[in-house]
Amino acid sequence: MYYAINGGSISFGEKTVLSDIRFEAHTGDKIAVVGRNGCGKTTLLKAILGEYDIQNGEISKDANLEIGSLSQIAFEDNSATMGEELLKAFYKINRIKDRLDTLQRAMEIDPTAEKAEEFEELTERYRILGGYYYQKDYESIIKSFGFSPFDKQKKLSEFSGGQRTKIAFMKLLLSKPDLLLLDEPTNHLDINAIEWLEEYIKNYPGALVIVSHDRMFLDRTVSIVYEIERGKIRRYVGNYSKFTAIKKELYEKQLKDYERQQKEIEKLSGLVEKFRYKATKAKMVQSKIKYIERMDIIEPPEKFDLKAFYSDITPTTESGGDVLSVNDLKIGYDKVLSTLNFTLKKNCKVGIVGSNGLGKSTFLKTLMGLIPPISGSFKFGYNVKLGYFDQQMAEHTSEQTVFEDYREEFPNLTDTAVRSDLGAFLFSGDTVFKQVNVLSGGERVRLALCKLFKKKPNFLLLDEPTNHTDIVGKEALSNMLKEYSGSLICVSHDRYFLKQVCDSLLIFGDDGTVNFYPHDYDFYENIRKSGTVLAPVKTEQTETPVKKQKHISPLKEIGKLKTRIGHLEEKIALKEEEMDGLKTELNYPENQSDYQKLSELGNLIEDAETQLDILMGEWEELSARLEEKEKML
Repeated sequence: MYYAINGGSISFGEKTVLSDIRFEAHTGDKIAVVGRNGCGKTTLLKAILGEYDIQNGEISKDANLEIGSLSQIAFEDNSATMGEELLKAFYKINRIKDRLDTLQRAMEIDPTAEKAEEFEELTERYRILGGYYYQKDYESIIKSFGFSPFDKQKKLSEFSGGQRTKIAFMKLLLSKPDLLLLDEPTNHLDINAIEWLEEYIKNYPGALVIVSHDRMFLDRTVSIVYEIERGKIRRYVGNYSKFTAIKKELYEKQLKDYERQQKEIEKLSGLVEKFRYKATKAKMVQSKIKYIERMDIIEPPEKFDLKAFYSDITPTTESGGDVLSVNDLKIGYDKVLSTLNFTLKKNCKVGIVGSNGLGKSTFLKTLMGLIPPISGSFKFGYNVKLGYFDQQMAEHTSEQTVFEDYREEFPNLTDTAVRSDLGAFLFSGDTVFKQVNVLSGGERVRLALCKLFKKKPNFLLLDEPTNHTDIVGKEALSNMLKEYSGSLICVSHDRYFLKQVCDSLLIFGDDGTVNFYPHDYDFYENIRKSGTVLAPVKTEQTETPVKKQKHISPLKEIGKLKTRIGHLEEKIALKEEEMDGLKTELNYPENQSDYQKLSELGNLIEDAETQLDILMGEWEELSARLEEKEKML
């Protein structure tokens, strides 16, 4: 199998999304396409499918290449059962099997070399497609994706929209096209299904192209990475972690080579200037000038696009030692999904794992009072201040602008403080005046988290906070939560995120029991894969040692605030000078006709304004705090 794009670009109107595209896939390749949200990953997949035109480029591929994508899967008959629909995926295997049976009967009557050769070729094709074990794949995928044997007999019309999407995905995987395109395949899959998918991909006979923000999934499945950055595509060999290491290494090498060459040019230029007017050195001067002219100039490396959101989420109040007590709590809607008994200590960061449909999100909704418990009880500890995030918040719609929407939540903030808060979550310049309705999924998540973290709760309940977030954004969030000094319960199917953030786990079992374990995700995964059964532990062992807070006298605190405010004022003055210089440069006559220069200066001014907003917001907050402290003396 072979597919390649050689050159060309993809544009929409005057905007070029991808240029000079160089991409290829061969049989057995497991390829990841990575990059920031909005960089063009899905655009590339649609171009491979033929849904978008590639201008001025050439596509090379095998004559009968079969390309598969979830967008191509449709159910022709909703009265068909799930089992019947999934078995349609094996049409190629069944067609080959029928031909093999026909050939075998023909060779018994009239054996020829041509028939024997065709039989041998088809037998190999049958083996590659999994003809000898396809029934096992069929049964395994049904179980791993959370369906029961009884579901095989249910009509497609009886399943929910989310379940039908899963069935379509299962059918796509089982059909094994030559080139399989997967766009965010782990979304809405539980950990069991993700692990099954990893193994399936490793043994997939064709080629795969995967767009995913699940770092652990990519590390375990792919061996080639194409990165899209600033409209360009670059190929790396290795999994995601290998790609990041190579990229860093190449950046550092180019930077060193650039700096070394610049020093050499500076040294040679100095010699030229020093001896330019000395007749006895004229030959040497000319030699150095020619040497500089012959140099292959090394360009400075482009900085990585690592812009990410950040917020100080240190709680404003401290909770008591026990933050949550749960006693025989039965959760669910019309029936009990799971039963919980545990006590959560202060500062614990707990990840919730388990199959879909066991009540993980229902548990958080119950704690928030959005769903009544079926029976049992729970109680929050002394001085607990809750903060809650779920996907409904990420789907928030409004005709208001981002600025107005945020201001409505915090009416006492000044314009500068609002801009500062939003700027820290990458809403800068004119983006604060975008309507909430037109924001992308990732932007809505950032807005919801910005509101949540501004309230500085001491106990966070988070339901899939990394959905719609790219890998850089996920790592920014995990770093914030690692530094967070409060307590946390988080539902997530992103194993890398759980591994980075959580020190304990709540395991929702298929039998409705829930057990608390004071272990991180690595420990849990290793034990589970070894076949060992984890024994539940008493929750008294789950307390995380609380660091003693050093007592700071009011006068010392005032002194520290004044020092910090002084540093901020210096930074603000320098930033204002920088902005004045950039604006002056923007008006130079020679720049008025240079679009690229104007664009660069505009971006620099916008970045400077954002940074100034952030500095002013912090200055304003600290000044108010200083005034309060001085009044207390």
